[in-house]
Amino acid sequence: MWCLELLLPLLLFINASCQWNVWLPRDISAMTNSCVVIPCTFMYPSGIRPSRGIHGIWYFGQPYPQLFPPVVFKSRTDVVHESYKGRTKLLGDLHQRNCTLLINNIGTEHSGRYYFRADLGGANIYTYPDFTELKVLDQPNIDVPEEIVSDESLELTCYAPDNCPDMTPEIQWMYTDYLPDPEFSTDLVEESNTAVLSNTLTFTPRPMHNGQLLGCRVYYPNTTLAYERLISLDVKYAPRSVWVNASSEVMEGSSVTLHCEVDSNPPARIAWMFGDQELLWDTASNVSLMLDDVTPANEGIYTCVGDNGYGIMNTSLYLAVKYPPHEPVVNDSITVVEGTTLALHCSTQGSPAPTLTWLKDGQLVGTITADELSVLTIVEITPQGDGQYRCLAENEHGRASSSLNITVEYAPVLLEESKCTVVREGVQCVCMATGNPEPTIEFYLPDLNITINETDGRYNFYTHTDGHTSTGMIKLREKGERVDNGSPAVNVHCSISNAYGRESILLELQQEKKYMMAVIVGTIGGVAVIAFIIAAVRYVGHNNKKENGNPRQDVVLENPALYYRWVGLPFSDCLGLKFCVMKKSYSHDKTPC
Repeated sequence: MWCLELLLPLLLFINASCQWNVWLPRDISAMTNSCVVIPCTFMYPSGIRPSRGIHGIWYFGQPYPQLFPPVVFKSRTDVVHESYKGRTKLLGDLHQRNCTLLINNIGTEHSGRYYFRADLGGANIYTYPDFTELKVLDQPNIDVPEEIVSDESLELTCYAPDNCPDMTPEIQWMYTDYLPDPEFSTDLVEESNTAVLSNTLTFTPRPMHNGQLLGCRVYYPNTTLAYERLISLDVKYAPRSVWVNASSEVMEGSSVTLHCEVDSNPPARIAWMFGDQELLWDTASNVSLMLDDVTPANEGIYTCVGDNGYGIMNTSLYLAVKYPPHEPVVNDSITVVEGTTLALHCSTQGSPAPTLTWLKDGQLVGTITADELSVLTIVEITPQGDGQYRCLAENEHGRASSSLNITVEYAPVLLEESKCTVVREGVQCVCMATGNPEPTIEFYLPDLNITINETDGRYNFYTHTDGHTSTGMIKLREKGERVDNGSPAVNVHCSISNAYGRESILLELQQEKKYMMAVIVGTIGGVAVIAFIIAAVRYVGHNNKKENGNPRQDVVLENPALYYRWVGLPFSDCLGLKFCVMKKSYSHDKTPC
């Protein structure tokens, strides 16, 4: 600062002790190959009177001569450091305490601290500790905010030093064609006798501008000097896209990889979610989720969430797991009473949804359903509904089935095979009935008031069960009386019973075809045999009469049938007797040979 003694005599008296001081800019800058003027004003104690004039020295790097710093300028001689030869000039008048220095054609190697030393003669030599920090730039400075946020107005300022009197810079921006509505403004700032020219670019960045280049160019008209600086925009923006695989289908037991890419700046925290469960996360631009040996439990919606502090975004996909039908779940096997209405349920899972088919004993019943649930309704079930019911589930990947048994209990029903027939031994009666539980069969002879069952051993009684069918049979050795058509007169009742009912039926007498043929043939043969026997007897008698000379009366069998019954032969077997007669082997006790 200037001592006030120059202005007022009174203040001169007060400031008689004014000390060594210097004023110069703390910082100053210049472009390479241009020039720079370092403004400088120095003060010394007012009591000193320079004996040999005032001289000045500029040092580079440090203020202590004993360390031999490079000499930038020296007023007494032109002996300076090699790097400053022909480059420096003192613009100020040292006697006016002006130590302003000009440096021409500077390079980056001239960047550093500059100190001024005043030499007033004798011992009055003083190196001022204050200094100017010179920055020699090979490119302009661009003031970039610490954070550039998308959709928020941005100002970028390019600075160029204007401290060379003979050269005035100009600034222009490069690569601004893609910017939305850019605005430019120029300003010159002078501070502490230093000047800085600036140009400010204003625009609103978008996510697309992230990574784009912008340039500032400083040039000096009428020279070849030009300087450029490029910057890459670091535009912060919330996730603007989250890309995931398309929804897909995989087979059960296979592996699948779900990819997620998030476009954001800075990189987002990417998380894979399955419902409310976080499966995986990482801070990156993409994250992959691996699913091994997938099961139907892995089927569902997977969501990729990207969050980078500036915003959040998510995208979902649906993973479908294909698999053959599981074993269907059906009702338990049941026993019901005839007339009951049933609802049979069949449920399963499969992907795609299976078709469900109900089969009874291998035959289709009901309708085919394309769903995971099928209900087969049986209204008032009949005995024919008894059997195995199977639910078959099928889709393109396989099939599975489950079955149940339905047992229908019902009152006994007489079968048409029930009847009495005439056989050689007598009369055979068969009673067949079906029912569940198996019917119990008894025979009742009303004429004799006899009930025939397993406990009665007087008759040939036989029973057999096969499934729900019971068969009872008796054989009556006595044929009984005959009716007009010659058949035996039988009166047999069959009684069938189980827990659900009882019924008694009179069995009809029927002739078996084989037996009837035997009777017919036997009757015809018997008549022929009788005729033959009569003729034979007469012939024998006639011969005896001739031999003995005594006539005998012929033997006539008025009832041959009764005769053969008496001798113990069935009437139908008389046909075989003729062989005995022809052989004359008839015994005296009237038994056949």
